[in-house]
Amino acid sequence: MIERLFVAGLSHRTAPIAVREQLVVDEDKLREILAGLVGRGTCAEVMILSTCNRIEVYGIAEVAGEARTAAFRQMAAQRGVDLSIIEPLLYAKDGAEAVQHAFRVASSLDSMVLGEPQILGQVKDAFALAQSSRTVGPVLHSLMSQAFAVAKRVRSDTEVGRHAVSVAFAAVELARKIFDGLEGRSVLLVGAGEMGELAARHLQDVGTLPLYVTNRTASRAQELARDLAGTAVPFADLFGVMGQVDIVITSTAASAPIVTTREVMAILPARRGRPLFFIDIAVPRNVEAAVNELDDVFVYDVDDLRSVVEANLRERQREAQRAETLVEREVEKFSERLRSLEVVPTIVSLREKLEEIRRAELARALARLPGANEATRQALEALSQGIVNKVLHAPTVKLRDSSKSGHGHRWIEVISELFGLGGKGRGAPRG
Repeated sequence: MIERLFVAGLSHRTAPIAVREQLVVDEDKLREILAGLVGRGTCAEVMILSTCNRIEVYGIAEVAGEARTAAFRQMAAQRGVDLSIIEPLLYAKDGAEAVQHAFRVASSLDSMVLGEPQILGQVKDAFALAQSSRTVGPVLHSLMSQAFAVAKRVRSDTEVGRHAVSVAFAAVELARKIFDGLEGRSVLLVGAGEMGELAARHLQDVGTLPLYVTNRTASRAQELARDLAGTAVPFADLFGVMGQVDIVITSTAASAPIVTTREVMAILPARRGRPLFFIDIAVPRNVEAAVNELDDVFVYDVDDLRSVVEANLRERQREAQRAETLVEREVEKFSERLRSLEVVPTIVSLREKLEEIRRAELARALARLPGANEATRQALEALSQGIVNKVLHAPTVKLRDSSKSGHGHRWIEVISELFGLGGKGRGAPRG
């Protein structure tokens, strides 16, 4: 069964975004592709994970290479892309390697940003889409259920996702440390830069309130304030508002500092020692370097934040080693469990076959004993059942032991042939 499991795809590690974006198709088209792969018998089970950083096909198939080609041919055809451009960029994994890959992807150990949490939700969405398309069977269901459990363990048992590795989020982490918590802290966003907006959104996520937005172009400040559920303020009121807030994020395109030491010194007396935290994400810097020397004022620029990010990345990589060990253990457990499942149909069929023979022979014996009382009938029933159980014991143990060692399919064939099970109970065909 595990031999038929495969994953094939391309990701940020193997293909540039110019190629990846050409394979992105909408949900309706994905449903068509999934249904077609199963409907034509190319795959017994299949799901497709499509994100900005990876497009992957997870499936159960007799011939994994044919299934992989068929899936990517259809995705490429939707966008008019030549399959020959894509094929050299594809990777493919089978069996236990495919299991390991699925666990690593769900646990964000294969992500561009190690430990990021979004990928787990994306895998769950892809699984839900395949389920609603009726292309998920017992193997993919088991695989994904276990992948979600492994991802949860990686999240709870290691700290691979607990260290900020984006400039915007690193700024939030620093602010949290300075203020010993951010709930109810007020924020002023100066400028409408993308990174500044992202930092503001992170701050909102941890409970900062209220948020003010100012920009030289008033309409842009109003638009961004609406998006962030904040309040737009005129650029001329910049320092008046700055005197009231706890955190200032600057991200303007100004060629020289717009926040000087003199202006900050002027607003400090009214603050009565209340800390003021600047997140200067602009290049060139918006805040004069000397502002950081003032009492109760903390300034972090892009370089400061990047040094935090780099330190946190190193910490995540150390934690990732622990996570990889956890994944390896879970892969072995899952592989053993999946291998044991492949012998179950043969065990069931063997028992049914012997039970059929037992009942027929018991009926013939009782027919020759028309005067047998109930005690005799029960004794013959127990005798025949005992013989069947003893005959079943050795092949059942052999099948289960062989599945653990990876030789289950060979013994499925031997026992099916020996007991005349035919096609019944042979388990999963080899891929």
